[in-house]
Formats: sequence, structure tokens, C-alpha cells
Amino acid sequence: MIFDYSTLPLILAIVCGFVMACGVGANDVANAMGTSVGSKVLTVKQAILIAIFFEFAGALLAGGSVVNSIQNNIINANYQLLVDNSNLIVYGMLASLLSSGLWLLIATAYGWPVSTTHSIIGAIVGFAVVGVSPNAVNWKYLSYIASFWVFSPFVSAVIAFLVFTTVNKLILDTENPFAQAKKYMPVYMFITGFIISSVTLLKGLKHLGVILNWWQNLLLPIAIGLLFSLLGFLCLYNVHQDKQADQKFQFSSVEKIFGVMMIFTACTMAFAHGSNDVANAVGPLAAIADIHKDKLPLIMANNPSWVLLLGALGIVFGLVVLGYKIIKAVGSNITALTPSRGFAAELATAATVSAATGAGIPVSTTHVLVGAILGVGIARGIGALNLRVLGTIILSWFITLPAGGILSIIFFYMFKMLFS
Repeated sequence: MIFDYSTLPLILAIVCGFVMACGVGANDVANAMGTSVGSKVLTVKQAILIAIFFEFAGALLAGGSVVNSIQNNIINANYQLLVDNSNLIVYGMLASLLSSGLWLLIATAYGWPVSTTHSIIGAIVGFAVVGVSPNAVNWKYLSYIASFWVFSPFVSAVIAFLVFTTVNKLILDTENPFAQAKKYMPVYMFITGFIISSVTLLKGLKHLGVILNWWQNLLLPIAIGLLFSLLGFLCLYNVHQDKQADQKFQFSSVEKIFGVMMIFTACTMAFAHGSNDVANAVGPLAAIADIHKDKLPLIMANNPSWVLLLGALGIVFGLVVLGYKIIKAVGSNITALTPSRGFAAELATAATVSAATGAGIPVSTTHVLVGAILGVGIARGIGALNLRVLGTIILSWFITLPAGGILSIIFFYMFKMLFS
């Protein structure tokens, strides 16, 4: 066992895990903040500041369930060859982290919003099939995840379509859109607060040792939803109709209200993204750390939350340094976004990702957000979509799986030669 002779593999795993987390932050931050920037509610700097806090909080408070899925369920650790030689898991997880992190940084440099979930799972499957055996892959669970990759964009598209349709019916297509927006804003804010708090309380706090009973899991999200409504109402108290601006653009005053609402949904989206996608960065690291806990300091061995903390820090670092590139690609290029459209897309994305996090399923946040933006675009008419940009993004998704797998195979044999 390589850990009997050296702590170098563990040190490399921590470094590679941080690099992968940086890649997640640099590339996937667009999923949380791209719509807010594209609809001109937030500047890039403001979006990054909001994301720093809520991505970190989501990863640390609600990321444990999905981390467990990446760590334990993709490959079959009980496969005899892996039981007899756990070094193969170490080599493979190291390779997966390094290959995925490298691919994400390359994609970010070119402004491609690729799927970090595809990248890490493609890498894990790649090393397992070629370096170990096809039987080492948990194909049943993998097909379960893959079905959600296909299903989740359609879910978010439908939710976004329905949300934007209700916005049209209840607010935009009425005689007094501004008054209607103020009337229904608390309802939308309640839904936003309820969604994100439900996942955090139901799944996220368990790995921190906080156990709530069923009525606490119901009443607390309701209370937090009501708090969101109150905060939204207070934020809009001094927002007044600008009739002069409305003469130039009919919904100018209404979009101000949705701009305030989007700040809330942007926070919710960042939290949801951090809770789901931190697993892509630290799931393999958690597997390596679990193989040989006696090489870790006592506090780290007994409290695996340090893995989530490392992932959260890496995500924040990556988004601060390189996140602006992808924010612009997703937020502005697929379809023209106004605050009302961006609100519908963000709420749909946060709802879908939060539900997946609660179920412990590592969905692609990129898929979900693009599906939501697509749903809003369809609600406006197919001509509102930039199909060329959409096609380029979808092509990058298909490239990511084999790219992660091929790089992982190369690095797997490199690490195997290095430590053998």
C-alpha cells in the first residue's frame, strides 16, 4: 500500500482537489450568476461578491449528500481487484481530479461553459474501465445519473416556461403591470426561500450533526420563505413607478421589481450550485482520504467536513480569478435576458438543482441552466434563441465526457508508473 511508505499521494490529492475546485468555480459560476449579469441586474464584480458567500455556504452546508454519491457510487469499491489493490483507486481518483481540473481550466480559457459533472464522472469511468475493468463501474447507478442528465434540462425548461408564463399572465399582460408585480412579488419570494431552505434543512445539515424532525423540516422552510417575502417587500418599499421611463419602455418600472427579485434568486442559485457541484471537486479526494485515515491529522480523520471546506475555498478562488469569462458567455449569448426572464430562469434552475441535491444526484448545473434559459426563450418564441451559440454549448457537453475520460486514462498510468 503506497500510504505505508509516503504521504505524497494524499498531498497530491489535496492539491489536485483544490485545482479541480478552482475549475468548478471558474467555469460553473456562470450557472449561478450568468443570468443576473446578462439581464444587467448585477455587474460582474457584484455577481462574484454574492457568489463568494453563497457558493461557499452551499458547498459547506448542503454538499455532503452529493459528495457521497461521487465518492462511493460511481465505481464498485467491492470489486475484488480493487479490494485486493486499493492503490488503483488512489491512482484513478488522482487522475480524475487532475484531468477534470485541467480540462475545466482549458475550457474556461476559451469561454466554453462545459459540464463539470460530465468532466469528473467521465474521468472516473475512463480510468475504471481501462485501468481496472468494465466490471468495476457501477453501471446501474451510472445509468441512473445519466438519465437525470437528459431529464433535468427538460424539467428546468418546463419550470422556467411555466414561471415566465405566469409572469406574463399575472403581471406583464395586465392593465397595471407595476401594481401587479408588487402584489405577486411576495409569493415568488416565498417560493424562492422555501425551495432553498428545504434542501438545506432536509439533507445538508445531517453531515454537520444537526438532525431535525419532520415538523421542523416543514415549518422552518415555511418560516424562511415568509422571511424572504418580508425582505423582498422591504427592498421594494422605496421602488416607485417611473412613468417617464415607462413611456420609452412599457415595462421599465416592472423590470426594476424583477431586478430586486433576481438578487434573491441569484443568491439561491449560487447556494444550490455550491451544494451540488462541490462534489465534483472533492468526491474523489474524499475517497482517497477515506482509504487511509491514519495519515491524516486526528481532527481531519474524525471530521470529513474539511473536504467540503477545501472544495468551497477552491470554488471561491476559481470564480474570483477566472469566473468572469463564462459569466458573459452564458448570461448574454443564448437569448436576450431581461430581469423578468432571468428571474424565471434562475428560479427554475435553483428548484431543479436543489431537488437533485436533496436526492443526492450529481446533475449538471450547466445543463439545467441552459435548459431553463431555453424554456424562457421558447416562451418568447423560437426566434428569440441564438441557435448557433446553443449548438456550440451542446457540442462542448458531448466533447467533455470523452475528454475527461481520455485525460484520466493518461494520468492514471502516469501515477501508476510514478508510485510503482
